Amino acid sequence: MRKIISSLFVSADGVAEAPDTWHFPYFNDEMGAAIGAAMATSDAMLLGRVQYEEFAAHWPTSDDEFAAFMNNQKKYVVTTTLTEATWNNTEIITGDIPTELKALKASEGGDIAITGSLTLVQSLLRANLLDQLQLFVHPVILGKGARWFDNLDNPIDLKLTSAETFTTGVINQIYTPAK
Repeated sequence: MRKIISSLFVSADGVAEAPDTWHFPYFNDEMGAAIGAAMATSDAMLLGRVQYEEFAAHWPTSDDEFAAFMNNQKKYVVTTTLTEATWNNTEIITGDIPTELKALKASEGGDIAITGSLTLVQSLLRANLLDQLQLFVHPVILGKGARWFDNLDNPIDLKLTSAETFTTGVINQIYTPAK
């Protein structure tokens, strides 16, 4: 069975918004290796609509060394509003989303990775469909911005399966559902 794995950048005070404005001073080879290890087990990406639209506007025309990977990777967009996906190798998931995601997890293939997509990650946590949560906790307090877990109504019990501190002070924490 495939696993849905979310890897998220987060500040020490839980902010997820606009990591492109605060994350890069903390990125190093250690973090790159951890991200690469997570990517190595996946053969597909799961995106919310907003993240999809941001990525689809950037990657198809990018000359970044990572562009070929992003453009060729299988992508699934979870949405209730998007009716067409024009980015290469993209499929829309709509309708009974939990049932569709359960079927995707039961299909053949590697893990399914999520990078970003705040609303999607929250909905997967609520529906108990997220198999692993990887948090890259950055040693910075931002004081404002959208936070990863503010909109969760009920506690979600997790089990810490590993933790590692990088030389930049970023803590790579990996959690699985406690149940």
